[in-house]
Amino acid sequence: MATKKIKAALIGSGAISKTYLNNLINSFHIIDMVGCSDIIPERSAARAAEFGIRDMTNEEILNDKEIEIVVNTTYPLSHYEVTKAALLAGKHVYTEKMLAVTLEEGKELVALAKSKNLHLTIAPDTFLGGGWQTVRNVIDTGMIGNPITASGICIRAYHDTGETLADRKGFVFSPGGGIPFDMGGYYLHAFINLFGPIKRVSGFVQTRNPIRKYVNPRHPKYGESYTIDSPNTIVGALEFENGAYVTLTITSEASLFTTPTFVIHGTEGILTCFDPNDFNGEVQLQRDYGGPKAVSLLHGYTDDKRGIAVADMAYAIKNNRRPRAHYDMGYHAFEAIHGIIKSCDTGQVYVMESTCQRPRPIPIGQLNGSAQETFLDN
Repeated sequence: MATKKIKAALIGSGAISKTYLNNLINSFHIIDMVGCSDIIPERSAARAAEFGIRDMTNEEILNDKEIEIVVNTTYPLSHYEVTKAALLAGKHVYTEKMLAVTLEEGKELVALAKSKNLHLTIAPDTFLGGGWQTVRNVIDTGMIGNPITASGICIRAYHDTGETLADRKGFVFSPGGGIPFDMGGYYLHAFINLFGPIKRVSGFVQTRNPIRKYVNPRHPKYGESYTIDSPNTIVGALEFENGAYVTLTITSEASLFTTPTFVIHGTEGILTCFDPNDFNGEVQLQRDYGGPKAVSLLHGYTDDKRGIAVADMAYAIKNNRRPRAHYDMGYHAFEAIHGIIKSCDTGQVYVMESTCQRPRPIPIGQLNGSAQETFLDN
């Protein structure tokens, strides 16, 4: 019997929308992408023409009773407003990271989704990729024993040195968009997928050099000042309920991008992983003094499949189960970042108010081509 597709539409037709639309239209049979919209009509019109879908307004998407899922890829400052409107319209929502700007907004969205019995799933979904699902299997089968400590380090260089306004990755300088929120979700979702919920957090946060100037003489605002309204450096310590201790270091203030670090130390081995921003990478396991050995991947979806959580949510609707990127995980990660910020402000350890279920692993297996989707239908 042919799979009944679930209709979806995308709001926010900026840069990342191309990857989502390409995957949701071409990689996942369960999704029927109806259309897209944007605050700039010309942008959604171009995306719609590119992918052969309808150019729509937000109101048309929200009022279309056949559309069940809204994919929110808007600017971070708009996540709360767009997600709330979609939930009020009775739509399930997948939103790009993070959930909102303030913790209060996040709480409101979670309560709204729960009260209306709607799915709300939150990026990033890289933890569903073949690389991280393999790492999950290594942890679950005891290959490194019990996890003791882990470390995640993300060093980037977000400096406004471009020639045009378009060169500026503006949202990383805005509330809720700085690198702890921009990249923190990737690391936290990876850690939660591997270890489960967080018990308490502490750390240090700063906004270095908040007043800056455009430094490229070719820039139309050369010499003018701009303000950074979000933290750009964070060093956090996290205690997980399973007893693992994790350190998280993220900054956008370096002079160069460096290779991300993600290492897990267990009672019986060491696992060296790859960038949580990716779906796949080299995984090294060391269990003795003979040195690390490469781990063969056990799962598919090893290329960039942003949107896999949308497909997983569609199968959750079909099979009446929890989606793997459930809002309790996304909100838990969101609270952890805010908790580290609060710990720095108060000088006290922050005890997490929320908890979450560790997401179900994707079943082991690799099938050729589009048949891989069967592993989401469970």
